[in-house]
Amino acid sequence: MNTLLSIAKRNAVLSRMAELLEQERANLKSINQQDLNNYSGEDLAMEKRLLVDDAKIDGMILSMQQLASQEDPVGVERFHFVHDNGLKITNKTAAFGTIMIIYESRPDVTVEAGGIAFKSGNKILLKGGKESLLSNLKIVSLWHQALTANDITIDWVEYLNYNRAETQAFLENPTQKVDLIVPRGGEQLIAFTKKHATCPVIVSGRGNNFVYVNKEADLQKALDIIINGKTTNIGVCNALDKVLIDSNLENWEDFAKQLVTELQKYKVEVLGDTAFANATQAPAITNEEIWYEEFLNYKIVIGIVNSDKEAIAKINKYCGGHSASIITTNDAIAQEFMEQVDCAAVYQNASTRFTDGGQFGLGGELAISTDKLHQRGPIGLQHLVTNKWYIYGEGQIR
Repeated sequence: MNTLLSIAKRNAVLSRMAELLEQERANLKSINQQDLNNYSGEDLAMEKRLLVDDAKIDGMILSMQQLASQEDPVGVERFHFVHDNGLKITNKTAAFGTIMIIYESRPDVTVEAGGIAFKSGNKILLKGGKESLLSNLKIVSLWHQALTANDITIDWVEYLNYNRAETQAFLENPTQKVDLIVPRGGEQLIAFTKKHATCPVIVSGRGNNFVYVNKEADLQKALDIIINGKTTNIGVCNALDKVLIDSNLENWEDFAKQLVTELQKYKVEVLGDTAFANATQAPAITNEEIWYEEFLNYKIVIGIVNSDKEAIAKINKYCGGHSASIITTNDAIAQEFMEQVDCAAVYQNASTRFTDGGQFGLGGELAISTDKLHQRGPIGLQHLVTNKWYIYGEGQIR
């Protein structure tokens, strides 16, 4: 087991990492360009996630600086009790030990997720995708420089350059102790990890997020929120895939037509259920199973419901348990919707694109969990801990 590094040491490594990313900015971009050139380009969302440009590097640097300035998540007292017999019993947060992160195509994860795991006192095993290998190896070399500069052994951050078969073998029979695995990527990666892992897995699940336009919606807000959720970044789990419109909305057909027109300006493929297709001449869906799909593409499905209750039931049946938003000026209806929809994040009059550790004030995230154990939604620094009981006695026996 790794001895816990002092918070001063952990912060010094993160601060040094921020400096190195700035110094190596040009190198990192040119190495990333090689990864981009090697990539076949068949998946638009994948390519977007693979790119490292100045904005991405700025984000990486900011995340290191923010992490370095945050409170130590380890050793925080969560419960205190003095027994009748004088035993002093305390529960405190503790590091997991070793955390393995499995991810695809996003070199920024090598920095940000690595930083969150390291700040919370853990050794990190990084298993990135082959498409971003050169970028990842470059970033890991910076981690090693930052560790070495602070007289810390480089095995605190390890890159596992494994193919699929080697990864499976490691998951089933790890060559070193692993306490927690966090897969970040598509449903196939998550299913693969859950199937083969021999230790706990935090599932960073699929999106398939919904917006429900209630009969008391501000329609301009509804339009802006839907366009934002669908078009600003198609390759992320907080993007929007489904819209439900209340048939009790006055002149809903006019709003539906306007929505199609706006979405088509962004080259979004719009499909509808029978009622929506009839009202707008948009193509109708041919299979109800499409309601379960996460698109990660310029594609959206829109349906008509006859009540709030029907909307809630439909969302709970089909969504990925990630994010759902109601557009309404009626706060009581919104509150009921938010309490009854079974998602990690529920919104009133805002875009699902905000489901993100940085946006929620966590200073970044390791993953967005759609599981209910042990933390739901964005997993920040504060959540990447387990806990431990400390009991101080003077010879008490039971």
